[in-house]
Amino acid sequence: MKKVLVAYFSASGVTKGVAQKLAEVTGGTLHEIKPEQAYTDADLDWHEKQSRSSVEMKDKSSRPAITDKLANMKDYDVVYVGFPIWWYTCPTIINTFMEAYDFKGKTVIPFATSGGSGIKKACEDLKAAYPDVNWKEGKLLNQASKKDLESWVKEQK
Repeated sequence: MKKVLVAYFSASGVTKGVAQKLAEVTGGTLHEIKPEQAYTDADLDWHEKQSRSSVEMKDKSSRPAITDKLANMKDYDVVYVGFPIWWYTCPTIINTFMEAYDFKGKTVIPFATSGGSGIKKACEDLKAAYPDVNWKEGKLLNQASKKDLESWVKEQK
């Protein structure tokens, strides 16, 4: 049986809720991708050009520091990586996570939540940035029910 990790970054709690359900459905271990410095509401104000999230998303080399690094990433076979869509793609903290571990031999499956954007560009960006990773097709999981998640997980096998 494959060992599953559900790693997620959630700024407002929406992605966290989906990740918790996904971990329950997969029997996987839940892991929060935590920024070293938590995001405030002001940091997340995408209307403000100088807000922290706006500045990070403009800088493709931005890698916000994370805490609570996993010591046992080698133990997992399948890694679901969840995030909110920011500026049509994944937040730069996801790059920090991807670059912190060796994903050789693992299957990585992105999932996201969004107020209006799709996940397609985020998946394309991840595949382009990390071409050696064995990516499976990602999915936008806004308001996904447990049944929806069960169906999607079965499709991944």
